[in-house]
Amino acid sequence: MKTISIALVGDYDASVPAHQGIPLSLDMAGNELRLEVQATWLATETIKNTDLSQFDGIWCVPKTPYVDESGAIQAIKYARENLVPFLGSCGGFQHAVLEYARNVIGWPDAAHAESTPEGQRAVISELSCALIETTEAVNLFPQSQLASIYKVTAIQEGYRCRYGLNEAFRNALLQGPLVASADDNTHEVRAVELTIHPFFIATLFQPERAVLSRKRSPLIEAFVNACAQNQGL
Repeated sequence: MKTISIALVGDYDASVPAHQGIPLSLDMAGNELRLEVQATWLATETIKNTDLSQFDGIWCVPKTPYVDESGAIQAIKYARENLVPFLGSCGGFQHAVLEYARNVIGWPDAAHAESTPEGQRAVISELSCALIETTEAVNLFPQSQLASIYKVTAIQEGYRCRYGLNEAFRNALLQGPLVASADDNTHEVRAVELTIHPFFIATLFQPERAVLSRKRSPLIEAFVNACAQNQGL
């Protein structure tokens, strides 16, 4: 059985439901795809001393603020620039937007309102309505990679999140190649993807929660499959 290695970028906390679900969801995806998945938790403060080239994929996981925001940004930048399969959920979504704003758009002062409340360019700000321990409808945009993965245009996904994309910066940030790929009934962005990357998807919802209800996640299966394909390159 083929083995793939995935870095889980975030500060592990056994009490966090998403952290409980992530290894289970990777095992479920691996079983479906006949792959053995080896997942390694990387605390954000250790990224600067970690060789990320040893991993077939990178998943930036929930629970913010991170101990070391710069470590998460470094890992996301590595995945983006080296075409390594990347999945971001909740905090991973927030920091994928932050990394893009700083390193692609060219806004070094781009900030996350949770960790830098005094920031003048808060590309990540408090949601108009916090999404705490709730399941909500998500609308997948036609022709998006996300819609092709789920094979539907509407899904139900779980959240535990207070911060998301600041709509004031939406047009400037998401003109491409980073684009919105999902929203909800508020019309606020709930997922983004990078069109010039084989697999770079970040969602404000937490697909890893599906396994806690004994449900498979098409997104996590697609991510694991992309990691297996990346290994063969």
